[in-house]
Amino acid sequence: MLPKLSLILGGAASGKSAFAEVMVMASRQPRIYIATAQAFDDEMRRKVQKHLIQRGPDWRTIEAPLNTADVLKDLPADAVVLLDCATMWLSNQMLAENDLASEQAKFLEALQACPAHVVVVSNEVGLDVVPENALARRFRDAQGTLNQAIAKRATLAVLVVAGLPMVLKGELP
Repeated sequence: MLPKLSLILGGAASGKSAFAEVMVMASRQPRIYIATAQAFDDEMRRKVQKHLIQRGPDWRTIEAPLNTADVLKDLPADAVVLLDCATMWLSNQMLAENDLASEQAKFLEALQACPAHVVVVSNEVGLDVVPENALARRFRDAQGTLNQAIAKRATLAVLVVAGLPMVLKGELP
């Protein structure tokens, strides 16, 4: 049985999403995929389509690039939700120039109140060099703060590196 809230962290192309998908599929519960990415160009549209095909028809997909907190409140208790990813959600909030503190508070509250089991995928962006521009540094810091807040609330936290899971908190189901 999956914990109520799990956090799967990793760098870009680390295998974190694939690992999270396997965890969710192993639960054998109804699966819901909350997509936070926005496909603004052909490359991203192809990536989204590829992921839809890979997941197959047994997933219900909900696109929620900004209103993720609202979506989480109305999900069925017997489902497992894969929210992919908190990094894109944060990016969307910043680009929309929303109040990050307010939006993060709503997001964290919704994660805890969600009746379903939730697996959140997020990028660990703090392992690289210090970004050269102020916006990138602001994003890195905001992502670190968000990851810490989710990890604090999660029963399970896993860091995926080169496709290999390293449990940081809790136990794998």
